[in-house]
Amino acid sequence: MVNNINAMDANLALCSHCHQLNKLNMAIDQNSQAICSRCHSPINFRKPRSIEKTWALTIASVILLFPANLIPITTVIELGSGEPDTIMSGIISLYQNRYYLIAFLIFVASIVVPVIKVIGLMYLLISIKKKSPLTAMQRIWLYRFIEWIGRWSMLDIYVLSVLMVMVNAGVIADVRAEPGANYFLAVIILTMFAAKSFDTRLIWQDNKQS
Repeated sequence: MVNNINAMDANLALCSHCHQLNKLNMAIDQNSQAICSRCHSPINFRKPRSIEKTWALTIASVILLFPANLIPITTVIELGSGEPDTIMSGIISLYQNRYYLIAFLIFVASIVVPVIKVIGLMYLLISIKKKSPLTAMQRIWLYRFIEWIGRWSMLDIYVLSVLMVMVNAGVIADVRAEPGANYFLAVIILTMFAAKSFDTRLIWQDNKQS
């Protein structure tokens, strides 16, 4: 018969700095903190207040998604004139001007990726408190997918560099950032921190596996 005791039940905690496995002589408490026997860094059985922090960062991301998509983010100047564009209107404008690849990259990086990340994180957070139709292994794969797809947010940097090359080549006159860019940058940063603050061990906790 398989023993389902987990590391926290055995008073074992892993140091996130030097990865030393420590045997703690204290009462079992998810938020208990001690000092690593090797590097003397603070260690915990679980990331302190992981659920609360991830919820706060995810909700803030959802709120900022609205101004990020509704407020103009750039102005592309061609032939001496240009109108401020939101993310979607900019994508449509690029598509109409036959910049199909750039339009597709911006659509994926600026709309698809942030939406998938916040929906995925909210699902994982809810699944910790309520019974989920997905198994723990499936939820771990979902979290890994969220982390992987988050890297595609960096496509915007690539797109910006392409636009700068187009400016230097004289294809377009200039590209100016608008206030919406600040909100979009905040969404990217908040979703990155939200994914990092989520403690994946909580997924396995109910299964008594560590």
